[in-house]
Amino acid sequence: MRTKNSLRNAIVSIVMTVLTSLVGLIAQKIFINILGTEYLGISGLFSNIISMLGIVELGIGPAIIYNLYKPIQEKDTEKIKSLVHFYKKGYLVIAFAILGIGLLIIPFLPYIMKDITISENIVVIYVLFLMDTFASYLIAYKQSILYANQENYIINSIHIIYIIIMNTLQLLFLYLTHNYYLYLVVKIACRIMENCAISYIANHKYPEIFEGESLPLDKATSRGIFKRTKGLIYHKIGTFIVDGSDNIIISAFIGVTTVGLYSNYNMILTAVNNLINQAFTAVTASVGNLLVENDVGKKYKVFKNIYFINFWFGAVISICFLSAIQPFVSIWIGPKFLLSTTVIVVLAINLYIKIMTRTMNTFKEAAGIFYEDRYVPILQSIINIIASIVLLHYFGLAGVFMGTVISNLLLHLYSYPKYVYKNIFAKTTKKYFLDFFKYSILTIVIGLVSYNIITNILFKSYIIQILFNLAISLLLINVVIITIFYRKEEFQFCTELLKGMITKYQRKHKA
Repeated sequence: MRTKNSLRNAIVSIVMTVLTSLVGLIAQKIFINILGTEYLGISGLFSNIISMLGIVELGIGPAIIYNLYKPIQEKDTEKIKSLVHFYKKGYLVIAFAILGIGLLIIPFLPYIMKDITISENIVVIYVLFLMDTFASYLIAYKQSILYANQENYIINSIHIIYIIIMNTLQLLFLYLTHNYYLYLVVKIACRIMENCAISYIANHKYPEIFEGESLPLDKATSRGIFKRTKGLIYHKIGTFIVDGSDNIIISAFIGVTTVGLYSNYNMILTAVNNLINQAFTAVTASVGNLLVENDVGKKYKVFKNIYFINFWFGAVISICFLSAIQPFVSIWIGPKFLLSTTVIVVLAINLYIKIMTRTMNTFKEAAGIFYEDRYVPILQSIINIIASIVLLHYFGLAGVFMGTVISNLLLHLYSYPKYVYKNIFAKTTKKYFLDFFKYSILTIVIGLVSYNIITNILFKSYIIQILFNLAISLLLINVVIITIFYRKEEFQFCTELLKGMITKYQRKHKA
């Protein structure tokens, strides 16, 4: 059942990400054509500021979901009900706290926005972004039971519909009225409709949980939640500063129009990261159930297999991004929107490093390791801001992302081996470092060879160039990985998994 649910969640997640990315690419091109890059930069900046307010969430969500795994496995309805109702009260407070803190930021907006020329009121635009986020938190507690029960596919299916309807209506009103305010109001209305749909399904599937009164949580569980939440506060702060500060730094030191240019690339990077995140989120509950067991050998074997797949995905995606992004952007919105080659190389490196965090994060979250490494994200965020600002003065826009690369390496070189690898698998970190550096060096070598080939063979057609670049990159990556790893246990796991999926598909269609 674990494998079936994980596979179903992963498939729906991948379909959702692909569809929403395609819709987003079309929507962004039309948006730029109608309103221009400056509006896009403002949207990217406000999205980052609002996302950073998620610090207020304090990590209560992952802490609650972690505590749901065991009662769900034991079918302890009363415990589940108590946890979900506790979650509801917490998120109501959080939603209003985000709204309040968001409003307090308004006086500081002029100091982080450079060279604004639009006619609309910046404060009104910001408040509309804030209201959309406020609405998204109101039913978060109902999603928790679906996530913990490995029913991510339900939430993702609804989100696909939300994205398609929202973008269609937004672009229709934008085309007819050119009114940016109305464009944002449509998003809020669609968000409310999405919330209502998820709420209805959760109520229908689990009426015993959402109806009637619940018992108070026992003190041991409450203490555990608050302890993990205390640890997650630091993680939230670190994550949102690292992920959200780049656009703010670019806006303050370079200009909001450059934020708009980067937003085009960031949209693709976000889509890629979402694709990976959704696939790994789909197996988090399965890993959570696995970690409840006491078989350390089995845990480590599963980890090794997933980490190898993670590396394979990371190598393919980061090298293909490096190879194809420039001709793709040229076709999509035009050559005048291209960033420099140096920026693209740094973005590709950061993409690989972020993708490689997914296996560790999956095991870390499933194991409830939030408190032990609570100070690492603070250090990471400080390094990110200082390094980005310093390197910006030497390397320009690329320097901002170099700072992010440096801060993200802290996770791989210190946090993960010390707090996750040793704790879960009771092993020395030597094997972890060997695997991480082996995979990373191999990816760099393949990337350099691939990039040297494609930059020396150029075509007049962007489409042919993209196809050629991707073909060379994919051929090199897969030939090298298969040649080196085909005798390894991790590779055999991949082939057996693929064979099993093909056999299952064939049986299903024969029947």
